[in-house]
Amino acid sequence: MELRHLRYFVALAETLSFTRAAERVHVTQSTLSHQIRQLEDEVGQALFERIGRRVVATESGELFLAFALRALKEVDLGTAMLRPAAAGLSGQVRIGATHTFNVWLIPECVALFLGRHPSVQVRVEELPADRIGAALHTGELDIGIAYRPTGPTDLWFEPLYHEEMVLVVSDAHPFAGRKRVRMVELHRQRLVLLPGYFATRALLDECFQACGAEPIVIAEMTTVAPMLGLVERMPVATIVAANAVPADRPRLQMIPIERPTPIRTPGILWRLEAQKLAPVQSFAVMVRKAALGNSLRRKRPA
Repeated sequence: MELRHLRYFVALAETLSFTRAAERVHVTQSTLSHQIRQLEDEVGQALFERIGRRVVATESGELFLAFALRALKEVDLGTAMLRPAAAGLSGQVRIGATHTFNVWLIPECVALFLGRHPSVQVRVEELPADRIGAALHTGELDIGIAYRPTGPTDLWFEPLYHEEMVLVVSDAHPFAGRKRVRMVELHRQRLVLLPGYFATRALLDECFQACGAEPIVIAEMTTVAPMLGLVERMPVATIVAANAVPADRPRLQMIPIERPTPIRTPGILWRLEAQKLAPVQSFAVMVRKAALGNSLRRKRPA
């Protein structure tokens, strides 16, 4: 089935005249008739019947019309958006992101997006994952950037890549200079971590339990920046995503963790029933490209 079949079918269904339909789509009546027969052969149903000189749609034709109109509308909207004259999108994109992604991913994507679509209004809110989900449900946000939800949810999660979490210490910590550290070695080590209601903390607690390690959590903080600040000032460690550690903090060292390695999956959160407008879809493309680039960079050998 080709688009021309759908266009010819819609023209005939709306005019109920081979003459007027052929004029509308700029073909001969014989060509139109031949194309309609091809479409009927493909769907296995008669879509029209002649009653005397009149043409009427069959029950199958009436049912098929709504789907054909919808398909052509989507195709026409898509091609119009890609034309040079329509390249500049308008409207707004409302984004919710957790702190980790506001450090690197969101600024990179927003810069690329506004460079291509300067007339679109962008609003970014830094929120915990549960509030991002709630705002998507109420329609306050169009798209969320967070880690994979741990509990049941009716949001659609689109995974972007997998990332390993790392141990972060200062250059004065006993682990400084290590190439790797086993999770069990964190037994009785002083750590600063996220509070227990964070999904990341639940993941780390599962890893500790799996290897029998019981670290000493001296402090809990809800954002990464003060955790890193404490690590710089005290002989304590933390566990965060590598992307959350700024490059301009020379005193901080990142050490890979193994046996087990805590792994998180960042992704895009959508509300299933929400209509994805063109600016939102375009921003999602930027997110996918940036995430893919980051994933490839992390796989390259040092």
